[in-house]
Amino acid sequence: MSAVRVPKRTVKRPTGEEYAALTRHEVFAQTGSGPSGLDQPTAAERLLSAGPNEINEAVVHPLPLRFFEHFYHLFALMLWVGAALAFLGGLPELAWAIIAVIVINAVFSFWQEYRAEKATEALKRLIPRTARVVRAGVTLEIPAAEVVFGDLLVLEEGGSIPADARLVEQFELRVDQASLTGESTPVRRSAEPATERYANSTDIPNLVFAGTNVVHGRGSAVVVATGMDTHFGTIAGLTQSLGDSLSPLQREMGRVTRLVAVLATTLGAVFFSLGYFVAELPLVTGLLFAVGIIVANVPEGLLPTVTLALAMGVQRMARRAALVKRLSAVETLGSTTVICTDKTGTLTANEMTVRAVWIPDSTVEVTGTGYEPVGEVLLEGLAPPSDTATRVARALKVAAACSDARLVEPDDSRPSWRIIGDPTEGALVVAARKLTRPVSGDHAGAPAGEPEATSSSAPRVLEFPFDSVRKRMSTVHAAPEGLVLFAKGAPRELLELCARLCDEQGVRPMTEDDRAHAMRRNDEFARAGMRVLAVAERHIGHTDAPRAPDEAERDLTFLGLIAMHDPPRPEVERVVAQCKTAGIRIIMVTGDYGLTAESIARRVGIVEDISTIVSGPELEALSEEDLAALLASDKPILFARVAPEHKMRIALSLKSLGHTVAMTGDGVNDAPALKAADIGVAMGASGTDVAREAADMVLADDNFASIVHAIEEGRAVYDNIRRFVTYIFTSNIPEIVPFILFVIFGIPLPLTVLQIIAIDLGTDILPALALGIEKPERDVMRRPPRPRSERLLDRRVLTRAYFFLGPIQAVACMGAYFWAYWSRGWRPGIELPDSGELYMLATTMTFGAVVATQIGNAFAQRTTRESITTVGFFSNRLLLVGIATEIALFVLLTHWPPLAGVFGFVPIEARDWLVLAALAPVLLIADELRKSVLRRMRGDGVSADAPLGGNTPRMHMRVTHFEEAS
Repeated sequence: MSAVRVPKRTVKRPTGEEYAALTRHEVFAQTGSGPSGLDQPTAAERLLSAGPNEINEAVVHPLPLRFFEHFYHLFALMLWVGAALAFLGGLPELAWAIIAVIVINAVFSFWQEYRAEKATEALKRLIPRTARVVRAGVTLEIPAAEVVFGDLLVLEEGGSIPADARLVEQFELRVDQASLTGESTPVRRSAEPATERYANSTDIPNLVFAGTNVVHGRGSAVVVATGMDTHFGTIAGLTQSLGDSLSPLQREMGRVTRLVAVLATTLGAVFFSLGYFVAELPLVTGLLFAVGIIVANVPEGLLPTVTLALAMGVQRMARRAALVKRLSAVETLGSTTVICTDKTGTLTANEMTVRAVWIPDSTVEVTGTGYEPVGEVLLEGLAPPSDTATRVARALKVAAACSDARLVEPDDSRPSWRIIGDPTEGALVVAARKLTRPVSGDHAGAPAGEPEATSSSAPRVLEFPFDSVRKRMSTVHAAPEGLVLFAKGAPRELLELCARLCDEQGVRPMTEDDRAHAMRRNDEFARAGMRVLAVAERHIGHTDAPRAPDEAERDLTFLGLIAMHDPPRPEVERVVAQCKTAGIRIIMVTGDYGLTAESIARRVGIVEDISTIVSGPELEALSEEDLAALLASDKPILFARVAPEHKMRIALSLKSLGHTVAMTGDGVNDAPALKAADIGVAMGASGTDVAREAADMVLADDNFASIVHAIEEGRAVYDNIRRFVTYIFTSNIPEIVPFILFVIFGIPLPLTVLQIIAIDLGTDILPALALGIEKPERDVMRRPPRPRSERLLDRRVLTRAYFFLGPIQAVACMGAYFWAYWSRGWRPGIELPDSGELYMLATTMTFGAVVATQIGNAFAQRTTRESITTVGFFSNRLLLVGIATEIALFVLLTHWPPLAGVFGFVPIEARDWLVLAALAPVLLIADELRKSVLRRMRGDGVSADAPLGGNTPRMHMRVTHFEEAS
């Protein structure tokens, strides 16, 4: 149905968490519903008052309007003025040519900026189109948009959940919340009132959420939130409220546009006044002069060249597994000063393997790698005593039974062992399979890799899922000896629930010294970079199964600790060192235990000396000022046990300090943080659709190295943009000088406006584009990130283009102009012809001189301070193609009568070609001399813009500021 936007309700209702604590009858009473659902009049009234169950779209201008916006920015307005002046001056051909330039620029610029906001669209796709509800005792299928508060949903296996709801009935219900949490393991749901408080609403066992899916069982639930009031809606609203910030390049291009607009308009007005009022030129000639000055100052090829350079940067990044979704993000990557990265799967290989098991008084090693269930249990290199082996097997068997992951054998389509589910649980299942083997009889039907305790002889009858408050998971099984509970979880939290332990003497009471000893072993494993889980069990007997976690998870018997290792990716250490040399700070932000995170950070080089570990609760206790002071410190910082919402706060605080922040994420809850960062980086293999859509870049291989490769590429793209900006702006001087000489000395105009357009949008484009793919110079990752205050058109670029190379090029071009007259018999004192074939030859030679000298200029721009010989003349093949095309285009324009007639060219002779050939290397020779002087002054050929490595000067200033403040 079509969405009718109506005012939102103002009556405050209980939150989903508050409904969780209510009984079934209280839920019906609070929502005005019942076992028969709502009646139709009530549902219709609620739909009218609250609006449809939809995720609101971000406000996006219609595509036609966004396209036409490119016809009235400053560059376009200047060219419109030029076209109008050309029409007034009786030059319609010139006017239409300028209009064509406007259209070409608009098309390219629109292509650059054309992108719809995808994050909320992805959220909307997760909401199903239809829903099954009970109304007035009848089960109906209705559009999901018509689901209202109080509706009684019918949940079935394979169906999607259209709104946030409180379960009132369920049978073996499991829900896949991966789209919301990023966790791949389905979670069991319960209809019983929740008696505990939960840090995250998604952990509450009797709530289900919009956008998640039922993977097993069935149930019914009362809707407690719809549309933008759902968990999804909250994320969408926060994502939309952050908006789109301009990238550094977009801001700088805006500044360049304004600067050029002011310069061109001012010069056009000044020179028109000089020509018309001082030189007493005719009005038409004065207008032509003004048009020429304006057009010569507008770098018509700049916007399309920038666009194409960014697009090629995107293609190169894609070949290195970094998929950039927004063109301007390419350049933003190059200015990154801080990377906030997760640990698992990004810095590590995401191949969790059990390496050790500690049972009281003994530590055994578990051999084998990957998910293949082949390995041994060794005690000091030998097979352990049978008692030790039995207790180890029991600990692993309990841990695997309390897991949902499944081990899948190789087949024709997948030649290696793999797991379905959470990698940590998969590691437990694999370790258990190394010690146990499938048996016949009742166990023959168990899924591959399923431990004996979860087979038909001891089926699972109840589950208390993991949540971030309890930090554990437990399952109840019906064994022959009665009900038995298996538990696994964070060691500290699980040990507090243990009353006994099992050692070589059997089961005995557990003392505080025993707990302290177990925690010391836990910390030793954690410092070695291992993830540690404690396992315990409880024999319940032949009684009713407990219905609540606090009733079930008590009086446990501690079995041991299981230490798993997810090794760092082999290339990460090298890449981290590269980041440090490049002045990029790396902050680990993970949900793991702090000591484990620190160990991995030390192993890969993120941490070398003393580090600061901040947990999620500690982060919440910090004020904004304290967090900013902490982040401004130059000490290594690790954030551990953090929730997704903490990530956004960290990103915003870093941005407030002036940093350009890259943030990784994979879950739906990470979307606001990815949006808040300057560069949101989503995981392509393990990330959710919503995270991928909210991000600016997606890592196809989930590899940290891909981020750094993208940063290197981003820096190279920015350097290349400066190269072709210098290349393009250099030719502005020989385009302006002819008009100045035309007014001051009254010589025939050496270069017409149409010929200028042929340079800017013809011969210059492909060489400029070739400069956009130039390989990085040697020091690109030995420089600190450029400060935000650095300008694209800074003093060095303007000096090199306008006051060094440009004047040399202008002299060469005017020399070619006068050569044409001189070689055909003209001598000083004779009036220069302003029409006819000789005049056309002179303008052709001026045009040819610009083309020829731009060839040398293109080679000169390939390096900033090093000699062209260090990169080789022939290493940029596209530049060679561009130069060949430039020459071919010159031949076509001057020798093909249809085009020559339009632009006012004539064919040139062999002697003219020799002159142009002699002019080609002029700018290259001049710039090589300049670079040589710079290298002698600065000592070497490496960039002297900033010291190698370390932080940016801005970062040092901020550290000093906070040290003084403290």
